[in-house]
Amino acid sequence: MALIVHKYGGTSMGSTERIRNVAKRVAKWARAGHQMVVVPSAMSGETNRLLGLAKEVSPAKQTPEMLRELDMIACTGEQVSVGLLSLALQAEGMQAVSYNGWQVPVKTDSAYTKARIESIDDAKVRADLAAGKVVVITGFQGVDEGGNVTTLGRGGSDTSAVAIAAAMKADECLIFTDVDGVYTTDPRIVPEARRLHTISFEEMLEMASLGSKVLQIRSVEFAGKYRVPLRVLSSFTPWDISVEEEAKSGTLITFEEDEKMEQAVVSGIAFSRDEAKVTVTGVPDKPGVASLILGAVADANIEVDVIIQNVSQNGKTDFSFTVNRNDYQRTLDLLRTQVQPATGASDVVGDPKICKVSIVGIGMRSHVGVASKMFRSLSEEGINIQMISTSEIKTSVVIAEKYMELAVRALHKAFDLDASIPAIDEAKA
Repeated sequence: MALIVHKYGGTSMGSTERIRNVAKRVAKWARAGHQMVVVPSAMSGETNRLLGLAKEVSPAKQTPEMLRELDMIACTGEQVSVGLLSLALQAEGMQAVSYNGWQVPVKTDSAYTKARIESIDDAKVRADLAAGKVVVITGFQGVDEGGNVTTLGRGGSDTSAVAIAAAMKADECLIFTDVDGVYTTDPRIVPEARRLHTISFEEMLEMASLGSKVLQIRSVEFAGKYRVPLRVLSSFTPWDISVEEEAKSGTLITFEEDEKMEQAVVSGIAFSRDEAKVTVTGVPDKPGVASLILGAVADANIEVDVIIQNVSQNGKTDFSFTVNRNDYQRTLDLLRTQVQPATGASDVVGDPKICKVSIVGIGMRSHVGVASKMFRSLSEEGINIQMISTSEIKTSVVIAEKYMELAVRALHKAFDLDASIPAIDEAKA
């Protein structure tokens, strides 16, 4: 008997009919002898609807007190989902019980709307599993030390599911989505994109951090830290396919590098539209200035990505970095009111119409000239590179947003990602 965690996204839970299909799928796994924990998201569009209502009644600038109330509102979407799914499971003849995050409890810090999981008490869940019940737990939420409900940010149900799987030492965590796995890039932009049969944890972590929407990055971090076997697969396949067939479908995130995987120098192209560039110009070129700039940004809980400092001229330099577009105006205001006076910088300017495009692949470790090939491909399309960031298995560039789809298509073709590669092609794996 294996302990299996299923996670279902909002689209999979988008209607009562789909919820009944989820129940049938979960019941199939339970009848096959597995202990089942299920983590569903809110029904598709529900969280946006709830937060839209909040914005209507309180459109003012958000305060910490307002963020607490937003979490109180947003968490109700998942509460409805777990109740409906438990009822649907009971209709299938299964014993099922639902819990909110605070009832388990899933303990988090107090960073409202962006909380991080600190611990999970699984005693109650284990007792229910031992009694033969399917346990359905809200994703996306937890409770802080003061008893306040918190949410984990967009995609937080992925993180909840993997964290629960880690805490309970589950045999596998299956992430059911509206896509049938991880692709070389978004098929909506490149129709020739292929589904990967396997992808390494490191590659998935990079792709998640670089804009791939398949999994939230924190869920991948949890999977890597606690060695949780993770599989991404579709909830829109027929619910009555065999458990054995379903257990081998989708994309498996592996922790051991397969020698065959090195045949693919680049495994995927990731991109993110949600980027904005901020530049602090005329900064004194002396020790501690970078810390002053980024320290103030970090204190405001704003995440920074690509960072570039120009060559000093006459004792002055320009300092540029990227942030999420949602944090763009807040970052500009912060830098102009706090950092510019403190550093004596000349100006603070920005550009919200940029994007980030990245190539990712563990094969880059053992091949030279990969970055230059990327730059050459973009140059041939007339695309100017504004910023560059690299690691051992990825190279990212910041470019004008209007060129994003052109860049993705050009790079996908340049690295032959539409070609069949035995190590990662489903048909030959």
